[in-house]
Amino acid sequence: MAGTNPDRGKTVSTVLGRRLGGELLRMREACSLRQTHAAEALTASVTKVAKIERGLVPIRDPDVRALCHLYGVDDATVLGRLLTLAKADRDRRKARGWWNQYPELQAMVEYVALEDIATRIRTWQLAIVPGLLQTPDYARALAVGNGSWADLDEIDPFVESRMARQARLAGERALELWAIVHEGALRQLVGGREVMREQLAHLLKMAQRPNVKLQVVPYLAGAHPGMTSAFTIVSFAEPGALDVVHMDTTSTTLWLEGDTDAAHHGQLFYRISRLGLAQRNSVGLIDGILKEL
Repeated sequence: MAGTNPDRGKTVSTVLGRRLGGELLRMREACSLRQTHAAEALTASVTKVAKIERGLVPIRDPDVRALCHLYGVDDATVLGRLLTLAKADRDRRKARGWWNQYPELQAMVEYVALEDIATRIRTWQLAIVPGLLQTPDYARALAVGNGSWADLDEIDPFVESRMARQARLAGERALELWAIVHEGALRQLVGGREVMREQLAHLLKMAQRPNVKLQVVPYLAGAHPGMTSAFTIVSFAEPGALDVVHMDTTSTTLWLEGDTDAAHHGQLFYRISRLGLAQRNSVGLIDGILKEL
């Protein structure tokens, strides 16, 4: 429902909650301890421990410390990462959530909520310009071309919500964005020549921002490790310390929440970046395509 926050009830599974709960579960099982032991350490019920491990409820810092002590985890780096994750999850749950005013966002709600508290976004896009860098007309043309809207009147609010997301690229807590885009996405005439001219000009403008890094993987790069799928890595602390991976398919949204998946996609992103043009050369290629139009 518009104007309401579905996370106001705290018993909700979140991406960050599942990430934290999964790590605590693995730590407990590595010690061959049961949920009853964790419950005793927290002076809580086994039900609460089960909810924590499933990412259904937030967890306080003292409880994170107590569980780490029980599990014999005394590495300050590991503890710090878990505390950062716990705080990020709490912030995610208590956020007022402007995005909840837009039911048109549908499956994007969780992603937008995380984007709102993230510190860094790394995104690799094969076929489209990243949402944070889209113009209104480009976003509208994509939505129309998608053809899956039951009510076309929902498209304008959807575009409005996408533009609202871009506020994260400005202000005191400006999001750090590193976007790598395939050349094909820049040559696809989404919305026609005029829309693409405006979109390419907008990319050139955004590339001038100190918190935006833009690269293009040219056709001349040939076969590369990013050909199979696009993905976005959302970070909440220092790069690599706390990442989750987001992927869209034709029918669903996929979250990869474990350390192994995050590390794999971080390495993949780096390999793709090595094949991309340097930012100055990427800007030159974009400008060249713009002039061709």
